[in-house]
Amino acid sequence: MLSNIVSSMAAIPSSVSSGCSQEIDWNNLRFGLTTTDYMYVMKCSKDEEFTEGQLIPYGNIELSPAAAVLNYGQGVLEGMKALQREDGKFVLFRPVENALRMKTGAERMCMPSPSVDHFIDAVKQTALANKRWIPPPGKGSLYIRPLLLGTGPTLDVSPAPEYTFLIYATPVRNYFQEGSAALNLYVEDQFDRASRGGAGDVKSITNYAPGMKPKISAKNRGFSDVLYLDSVSGKFVEEVSSCNIFIVKDKTLLTPPTKGTILPGVTRKSIIEIAQDHGFKVEERQIAVEELLEADEAFCTGTAVGVVPVGSVTYQGKRVEYRISDTKSVCSMLLSTYIGIQNGQIEDKKGWIVEIS
Repeated sequence: MLSNIVSSMAAIPSSVSSGCSQEIDWNNLRFGLTTTDYMYVMKCSKDEEFTEGQLIPYGNIELSPAAAVLNYGQGVLEGMKALQREDGKFVLFRPVENALRMKTGAERMCMPSPSVDHFIDAVKQTALANKRWIPPPGKGSLYIRPLLLGTGPTLDVSPAPEYTFLIYATPVRNYFQEGSAALNLYVEDQFDRASRGGAGDVKSITNYAPGMKPKISAKNRGFSDVLYLDSVSGKFVEEVSSCNIFIVKDKTLLTPPTKGTILPGVTRKSIIEIAQDHGFKVEERQIAVEELLEADEAFCTGTAVGVVPVGSVTYQGKRVEYRISDTKSVCSMLLSTYIGIQNGQIEDKKGWIVEIS
């Protein structure tokens, strides 16, 4: 029963702004949680399939203390955005990719998952129910967070007997405090993000908390984020804690391969295709730290961060700065096309845009 997982709308913390008490200042929107109106919930047992969910008022959820997601981290998540265009249309960007990635992650975590159609329909319903929270064109987006959780109780380390698919949304703007300005990355050589045979290529909830300590440490020293190296040799670039990374060298784009330790980002995949359409050579291969330090350019990609240039990297006390040009850089060119497709200024010939109606 849905009533068993949704509490009686417990008080919202004062740190979270509520649309019921104030209007959003779209010009000063940041990447943070704003309480919206509705969320979507769908449940099933481990022996069933997800069928039909429903929209309910945004609120806290009630879980057994023995829930698998609380005790053993059995859960995966997604991140996507709904945008408002100048023509008034509301659109999603490549939602099929998010649905397929959740299915892959769910299989790795021994969980049932919604079908692609159910996933996209649920996302559309959530976006439409919270339509008044979608920022005006150019002012941000509605960040949509699908969650798949093992909510049934289990004491032994085994798959949960019951699962909940939940979606909430919040209006956001830039992920980094720098906005669209260049990032300053710290190359982390003490902590690893993922190892071979693990779940580094899954958007699992278990992948994020371990990265908080090195990221906080880096931010306290003035860096934007942490760039991790491989866990075997500590010599090859993998990804930033919140996004994938590319480097540019001699008009060739290089990015680490998604072979088990790197999240296959939807934005990463899109930028690779856009770059190839522009005639760039793209190589997905291991990138030694030395290549990073000698690159002509570097930039990061992700749903939350978008496409943002890297201004510098610091590795073992050595800081390397990259040439940044607002109009002539490869990053700027690819970003322009990426945004153009999303906002309708460039024809979507790939079927990436899904209209919400």
